[in-house]
Amino acid sequence: MLPNTGLRCIKMKILISDPTLRDGSHAIKHQINTNHIKMYCQIAEKAGIPIVEVGHGNGLGASSLQLGESLTSDEKMVKEARKYLKKSKLGIHIIPGYATIEKDLKPAIDNGVDVVRVASHCTEADLCEKHVIYARNKGVSVWGCLMMAHMIDEELLLEQIKKFQEYGAEGVVIMDSSGNFLPDDVSRVVGYLVDNSKINIGFHGHNNLGVAISNSISAINAGAHLIDATSSGFGAGAGNTQLEVLIAVLNRLEIETNIDLYSVLDLADLVNTIWESQLPRITSVSVISGLSGVFSGFIKPVKRIAKEYKIDPRDLFIELGNNKIIAGQEDKIIEFAAKIKNEK
Repeated sequence: MLPNTGLRCIKMKILISDPTLRDGSHAIKHQINTNHIKMYCQIAEKAGIPIVEVGHGNGLGASSLQLGESLTSDEKMVKEARKYLKKSKLGIHIIPGYATIEKDLKPAIDNGVDVVRVASHCTEADLCEKHVIYARNKGVSVWGCLMMAHMIDEELLLEQIKKFQEYGAEGVVIMDSSGNFLPDDVSRVVGYLVDNSKINIGFHGHNNLGVAISNSISAINAGAHLIDATSSGFGAGAGNTQLEVLIAVLNRLEIETNIDLYSVLDLADLVNTIWESQLPRITSVSVISGLSGVFSGFIKPVKRIAKEYKIDPRDLFIELGNNKIIAGQEDKIIEFAAKIKNEK
């Protein structure tokens, strides 16, 4: 019998999506190779992870000088993962503007992608319409993603979710892209969205303030159907919800995932072996990033540019947060670094 956790979705199996080979790309400047994908997918398949995402940290089509160039092409990543994922579904993340239908989405689906996640800033779901409809018409599973979800209230998020529902998405992932949410925030937002929409709700957490696991459990308590988590928290900034810890906690709570804990721990060992020196962790800078509500993927460029301009990266994050800078506005980092430098 389940403990008295107050779960609103006790009878619902929680779907886990693993973006280690996508979000983790941020931590290593997008230098994942096909051997990494092979080794990871072989164990993920054994573990029974429902969805495994691959790609550039910002999704398919995002490899560039501005965002970071991928070591491995989108096509190679998708094809390599497809070889080893039989029961586990293969997922991708795309952001319209970086990814086009003809150049990026169509080839990915043709190469065997099962799950397409179409993402936009939290106020711009309308940009995803064509990508969602195209993928749905191709017969794959489609989820919307609302990035930087802390920047608007739950009523406005609901308006965006209804757009994804109209386009035919089967669910929407609320992405705490900066690690700004606290558990009470997640409970309030996810609970409201579950109660007021007719679509599955998911949650994607970052660990800037050390509460990604707690936030994920709060999302489940509030009725979320899908949770993102990465092996060893491998992801942008301070990292994501830690997969092996999440599965252990869900086992403790007797919440069903059908994922083998030992195999998930093996995945963590693999990630630690390959990328030990590059694993994300909570630092003074990532804490300020979370408090400022700035995209976690800005950690590396902010630190690099702050060093070039001889300013405190924490001051730069605060300035970016005050100006509500979002992913896609990386050029603004230099602009505000120069402003801070000139004001000294």
